[in-house]
Formats: sequence, C-alpha cells, structure tokens
Amino acid sequence: MNQPLSTSATSAAQAQDHVDNARLQAAIAALAAFGGRPDGGVSRETLTEVDLASRRHLIEQARALGCEVMVDDCANLFFRRAGQRNDLPPVLTGSHGDTQPVGGKLDGAYGVLAGLEVIAALNDAGIETIRPIEVVAWTNEEGSRFGPGTMGSSAFVEPSRLAGYLDSVDKNKVRFGDALQTALASTPDVPRCAMQRPMSACVELHIEQGPVLERAGIPLGVVTGIQAVRWFSVTCHGMMAHAGTTPMDERRDAMAAAVPLAQKLYDFAAAEAASQLRLTLGRWQVAPNSVNTIPGRVEFTVDMRCVDDSVLDRFEAFLRAEVAAAGEAMEVSRFFQREPTHFPAPMLKLIEEAATRASAQAGLPAPMALTSGAFHDAMYVADHCPTAMIFVPSKNGISHNAAEATDPRDLFLGVQALAYTVTALANQEQ
Repeated sequence: MNQPLSTSATSAAQAQDHVDNARLQAAIAALAAFGGRPDGGVSRETLTEVDLASRRHLIEQARALGCEVMVDDCANLFFRRAGQRNDLPPVLTGSHGDTQPVGGKLDGAYGVLAGLEVIAALNDAGIETIRPIEVVAWTNEEGSRFGPGTMGSSAFVEPSRLAGYLDSVDKNKVRFGDALQTALASTPDVPRCAMQRPMSACVELHIEQGPVLERAGIPLGVVTGIQAVRWFSVTCHGMMAHAGTTPMDERRDAMAAAVPLAQKLYDFAAAEAASQLRLTLGRWQVAPNSVNTIPGRVEFTVDMRCVDDSVLDRFEAFLRAEVAAAGEAMEVSRFFQREPTHFPAPMLKLIEEAATRASAQAGLPAPMALTSGAFHDAMYVADHCPTAMIFVPSKNGISHNAAEATDPRDLFLGVQALAYTVTALANQEQ
C-alpha cells in the first residue's frame, strides 16, 4: 500500500470500461436459478444440495474464464487469475453464495458474480495485472442453517475457529462438520489450499440492505466501516400462577417486569438517535407461554449496534444498572461482542476514485460515505489484510426477502467501481 494509488489508473480505467452489463445480468439470473422460488426469491441455504450444485456452477464459470479453482478446509472456494508476479500475495474480492431460507438474488451472490465479471473484463481488455486476483465464495455467511454466521471468512482468518463450528447442528440435527465433509467430497477435482494465506488487500461489493443510498438518490457508497455490535440475553423471573384467581397486587409477573425494562431501553436508544445507535429486542421466550397462566419467566435478547463503541459502553452500563436494581428478579449476560471495523483511508480513497469515475461517466451524483449496520465477511477479513467495501442501493431498503432488488444500472456501476479498484490494487508491487 506504499505505492501511490494513481499509478495504475490507465489499466484500472480500461478494466472499468470493459465491464459488460448484459453478461453480468445473465450471470445473476443463472445463479438465481439454483434455489429459485416462484415469488422471485432464492432459497439456497449453506451446504444444501442446491448450494453444492450452485458451487459446481461457479467452478465451471471460473474455469471458463481461465481461473485456477481451489477450496480450503472450510469449503471456501477461490477462483484465481494469475498475475505477472504470482509470488506476490493476491488481491481478493468476492462475497458469499448462501442465502436466508427466503432470500433474494443479490445478497452475497452479487459480490461473487461481480468478481467473476471483473476477471471477464480484464480478459476482454487484455490486461495482465502484476499481482494475481482471487474471487472468493465464502461458506455460511448467513448463519441461517448453521450458527454462527460468517463461518468461512472467520475460519479463514483464524483457522482454530473451525473446530468450534463443526458440532453446530441445523433444525434436522445435521452437523456442520458432516455437511462440510460432504461439500469437500463433492469437489474431488478441486485442489485444497491453505487457510490464513497472505492477501495483499480485499474489496467486497454488496447491496446496501438498507435505505440510505436510495433515499439520497446516489448509486454508489464508499463504506467507511462496520458498526460495533453487542448481544445480550435478559431473563426476568416471576412465579407462574392462575390468570383468573391471582389478584393483581399479589402477582410476581415476569412479563410485568420485562415490559418496563424494554421501554426504558427504547427510550435510551431514542435519546441517542444522533449517534445512530440501533436497538433490537428480537427474540422473546415466555414460560409457560399459556394464555391463562401468569408468566413465570421471560427471556429476551438485546441487539445493540453503533459505529461508536463508547455509545455501546454507555448503553451496556445503563442496561446492567437497571437489571441490578431489580435484584434477583432479573439477570443479564452478554453472549456476543464485536468491536467496530474501520476500513483504512488509502482503500477508501481508491474506492472513492473508482466510484466517482463510474458515476460521472453515467452522469450521476458522486458516491457518498456510509457505514454498514450489517455483518459482512469483510468484517473478519479486515483483521487479515487491508479491506474495504462498496455498496449499491437496495430498493426500499429490503433484503433477506424475495422482494430484494437493485436497479440493473446500479449493479453495473458497482461492478465498474469494483473493476477499477481491484485492478489498481493488483498493479501495486508493494
């Protein structure tokens, strides 16, 4: 990253100008057929039969472009375009191919196909980059079949994590480790590669999954980082009793304790609106969950996110103080935490340059900077090498839904910005 980013601008511009929108749209439609639903959505959960079939499709597409295909121990697929100096660490791009149980055509898949389109554009332009370029399809980013999500990228960065994932089971009691072995056995023609291999840089292109870009009328976003997140489980204890016979002033109703706490948390979040704190109380479990029994136990989850970790410090202190004030009637535990991810300035500068050129040629507004509120594989890869992201708008801010969509023009511009960025990075010798 020491060489000036503008030195490879000529080849980067040529790569950008050779992106083929018709080819891109055809590739998106072809991959969406694997798990395609009548409502236009896609159901392709990780390591299912349809996911393995889609992986074979990607392997064939990559080989047709002249790529070497490799797979690692977590079934992450890598499609490698050779460079002039194959001893240098490659530039990485891509995303994931798995979807939610009812997902769309773009979440994850767009980033993988965009990487392959960049390679096709480089081939068409006759450009040989100094460094090799690799396109990755990460395993189990979504976490909908096996938890947690972002398994593939997190295990690549820290291989010791893989052992902890193997005993995760899906709703049918299938182990991730068994599904993983089936996936690896399905690609006997694909050589194995090491995890934690050196990478010079990584760029992930993704749909925004939110309304910010569309609302602003801007087609490209330069993602400055990913919000910090903390997850908690709050348990309220009461006493189960008959709903009709127990006087109100003699009840120990766990729900009556949970609801005021929930409202206090929402009030705290509203007061922090300027800091863009996000709060979700997403999962509630009530025991005995009977219409005519006073709840004896209520458990709910707290998902808090913000790009400023100090805001989450204040929120956590507030939550713990409220729980402590309730004595033995409440308890709280934090079961996940991730610090904010801040992408490096040189990467952001290059992406801004790439996106500005693509937008200007289309007669559209310049890109805007924004942060991601969702997890992405780039969050873990950023621990391994200089990493950044590009966003394109999501119609109505919808994702994880069959209605997920992005204007084809914006999808095209996103790949143009990616092609410029990847090519410039791949032409840096240091």
